[in-house]
Amino acid sequence: MSRIQLALNVDDVETATAFYAKLFGVAPAKTRPGYANFAVASPPLKLVLLENAGRGGTLNHLGVELESIDAVDAERTRLAGLGVASTDERGTTCCYAAQDKFWVEGTPSGERWEVYTVLADSPTFFGEQADGSGCCAGESPGGPR
Repeated sequence: MSRIQLALNVDDVETATAFYAKLFGVAPAKTRPGYANFAVASPPLKLVLLENAGRGGTLNHLGVELESIDAVDAERTRLAGLGVASTDERGTTCCYAAQDKFWVEGTPSGERWEVYTVLADSPTFFGEQADGSGCCAGESPGGPR
């Protein structure tokens, strides 16, 4: 299943989680300290909440979650054929998940789009990639590093 991802900075992840559970009528799919995500079936949406006190209500990044590595590769190839630049990240850990992904570069308004697939769950936000480069606009739950 493919779905749009919306990653929001929130001041208080527990308050935001309670609100979005009511709004979309679903419980979060994953919660960790300073982090929650929802897999909403209708409309197809992956909502990610990142606790960044003082930045609540702002966009962290946008994304497209795809069902497989092959789908990620096909989308990167399609966009490259249209002249859209990207930065590849394979075997990375971000947002408590092992992922293969790429980041779209050069959007007209500067927003960040990631195109990714989840390979496995992770007990840590960044995994081996301790600096979090590329992950969630360089921020971990709890604020900028």
